Formats: sequence, C-alpha cells, structure tokens
Amino acid sequence: MTSSHPSAQRLKSQYATDVARRTFLTRSFAGIGGLALASLTGSAASGVSPTANSPQGDAPWPALAGLPHFAPKAKRIVHLCMAGGPSHVESLDPKPELDRIDGQPFPSSFTQGQQLAQLQGSELKARKSFVKFKKWGESGLEMSELFPHTGAMADELCVIRSMTTEQINHDTAHAFMNTGSIIKGRPCMGSWLLYGLGAETENLPGYVVMTSSGPGAQPVSARQWSAGILPSRYQGIAFQASGSPVHYIGNPDGVCQSTQRQVIDEVQRLNGMLAERYLDPEIDTRISQYEMAFKMQTAVPELTDMSTETQDTLDAYGVKRPGDGSYASNCLLARRLLERGVRFVQLYHRGWDHHSNLEKNFPISARDTDRPTAALLADLKRSGLLEDTLVLWGGEFGRTPMAQGSGRDHHINAFSVWMAGGGVKPGMTYGATDELGYNSVDNIVTVHDLHATLLHLFGVEHERLTARFQGLDLRLTGVEPSRVVKDILV
Repeated sequence: MTSSHPSAQRLKSQYATDVARRTFLTRSFAGIGGLALASLTGSAASGVSPTANSPQGDAPWPALAGLPHFAPKAKRIVHLCMAGGPSHVESLDPKPELDRIDGQPFPSSFTQGQQLAQLQGSELKARKSFVKFKKWGESGLEMSELFPHTGAMADELCVIRSMTTEQINHDTAHAFMNTGSIIKGRPCMGSWLLYGLGAETENLPGYVVMTSSGPGAQPVSARQWSAGILPSRYQGIAFQASGSPVHYIGNPDGVCQSTQRQVIDEVQRLNGMLAERYLDPEIDTRISQYEMAFKMQTAVPELTDMSTETQDTLDAYGVKRPGDGSYASNCLLARRLLERGVRFVQLYHRGWDHHSNLEKNFPISARDTDRPTAALLADLKRSGLLEDTLVLWGGEFGRTPMAQGSGRDHHINAFSVWMAGGGVKPGMTYGATDELGYNSVDNIVTVHDLHATLLHLFGVEHERLTARFQGLDLRLTGVEPSRVVKDILV
C-alpha cells in the first residue's frame, strides 16, 4: 500500500532524483574507483595481478604510480631522535678555541641581533666543553669520549656538523624537523615515505614510533608522527614502551580467533557498503586498519618475544629486561621491526634538554643511548641490512656555546647529526661551524636539505612528491629552494 503522507512523497521524489542523478554518478564513480583501487593494491578478488610498483603482492598498499623515480639506495629508515637538543660541542663538534676563552665574555660580533631562546639580555659568557674528544677508527673521525661504543663504529658514520634550523622552541622545532613546517596538519617524514613508496609488510604498521626518557625529558606531541592532510592510514603508530606494545592485542576471554574473524568480516562488509556511497579515504583507512589490527594479533606477540635473542645480544644492547621502556629495549625492538619490513621506525629518547646540570646529565643521556645505538648499527651491518637501511641520529636543534647557569640554551644556528648506511658515505665529516661553534659556515645544511637528501636516498625527487591540499601542492621540503647533499652520497 502506497502512503500519501507528504513526507513519504518527498522521500519518494528525493529517491527518484538521487537514482536519476546523484546516486547514478556516485555509484558509477565509486565502482570505477573500486576497480582502480583493486588494480593498484593487487586485490585477489578483482582478478588483477599485483602492480610492478608494489613492494610485494600482498602489501596493504603499493607505491604511487611512477615511484620510486630512480633506483633507491635505501629501503627503510630508523630515526634516532635525541629529543631536547644534544649539545654539539659535547658530542660531535670539538672546539679548542671555545675551551681557550672559557668564562670570558662571548664576542658580541657573533650574537648581535641574533635570535636567542632564554639568554636574551643576559651576560653572555663562553662555556668550554667539559668532555674530551678523540679520533676514532681508521677514518680518524673526531667524537666525544662519552660515546665510546658509537665511536667504535665511526668508520660507518657520516657526521654533518653544519646543520641549521628555523625554530628555537622544542615543539615547533620537532615539527619542523619532522614535517618541514610548523603549520599543524602537515604530514611528517614517515607519512610522506609511506604515501609515496607504500609498505612492505601486511601484518605490521609501515611506520612505528617508540619513546623513552632520561634526565631533561621534554614532552613530545603525537602530532610529530601525524599524517596531517594525508589519509590517516599513513600516520605513525605509537607502540607502548613498556608492557604490551599495543593495547588490547589479545582477544577477550571466551572470544576465539574464528569468532573474531567473523566479526571483522562483518564490519568490513558494512564499511564496504559505506565506501560505495561516500568517496571518503578515511573509510578505506578504517577498512585496512581493521584488517591490520586482526593480523597484528599474531604478528605483535611474535615480534616482542625476545626469547629467541641470545644473552650476548641483550648484553650488547644493554637490555636489562626486554620491554622495560628503555632506549636499549626500543633499539632491539627497532631492529626486529626493520627485519620484518617496517619502512620507518622512529625512536625518541626524551633526555637531552640540558639547561642546567649539563656535566651531570649529559653523560647519563650519552651512556643510556651510546651502547644501544652502536649495537643496532653493528647488528644491521652484520645482517647486511645496513646497506639499504638509513640510520639518522640527532636532535631538533643544538645548544649554545655560551653558558646558561650550569647548562646550555637552545641554539638554531649550528648543530650536528650523523647518518649511516642506506647509500651514505661512511667514515667522513661534512660541513663546519666557526671556531666557537656558534654559526654553521661551511657547506651549510638546512632541515629541508636534509629532507631532500633523505628522499633522494629512497629514489624520490623531493619536488615531485606532492599532495594537493586547498589548491596547493604541498611537499616535505616546502617551497624554498632545497638541495640534495650529493657530496655525502655513495
């Protein structure tokens, strides 16, 4: 029986209009889009073979068409982020002249009109490095004696002493180092790599983040591993540093794996119906992440089972108890993630904000990170993974060569990082600061230059990896001219 109620007539009329116009276009377009998506992802259901750009046929998503632009040197990266800003003059950049003028007024010719974080208007006095430097390895690379284990790996390192950045506060400096911008909503390095190059594993996230802490711990915002304007499937997944790395990884009591599979299948069916009606990439993200979560229920327990690691390995990393939240444990887990195809692993050690007690706290942070970092490098080299795994060590900025009480203040004009593996020349230093470590003066490397170089190592031309947002083609390296630092590449 047909209702004559006005609201029913309006619904009937609206339905007819939708079928005649909007729904026809929407469903037709969604169907064509579904076929295109199936061809890109190599869906078995579509009957289409996996594409050549896909890292592997069953990967959750492949590379963008045409990427990489050329043969890559690196396939994966681990970013060892020393959050807080380690002092370059206590780690990687010896300054004998700074030692000579210790306690004297810092020359105003360096600082006049310069941006200072908390020292503005203060009496600026030179502060010498309290550590000794040593030449390490056959390369003779100079590094602080507080990093003996990393120093033993000096012949694998490429130290850049001429870094500069634009941001003098922690949160914005982290954002700039990660995304190339301080504007919220911009994708980070890991998200750009996943977006452009896809993932190599189907049962673990392509981008994993872990944190640890020490003296001088600064908070690190989750926006540092955000996908920003890209679909959220490309964001970093933060693993818990202690206990189970992922919440609710196991099924509740009384729920078996087959029952869980049935629930997932039904949820996926409903999401699939929604995806046909609304062309929203977040629905596709939801579908892929439900499937990922189900697969992680098997993959994560195996990943974190350290019973297969020898005591010698645990000792090499300095792991006292696997999963204890330490940087050492995170480094060991990072190696296991890289072995299983995770493309981007980011370890934050929040322990380098040394405004005070520098001589007490800097050695603690160095001790907590030195042995695990070297063990990770040695493991990657031993297994052959270092050849195509890029390792990046450094903070968001440096520290002033002037004293701030018993510590050093933030500094953006000069700081140091090092890289290893993945197509980078080993056993070398690049660039230089002035005689006091205040300004980078030779072969200056900006954060955007670093980003362009990282992308280049992955076979990506940084100016061509873009995403359209509000009429603009955004990219990791921004709109300013940036260069690939080719002198450090193999």
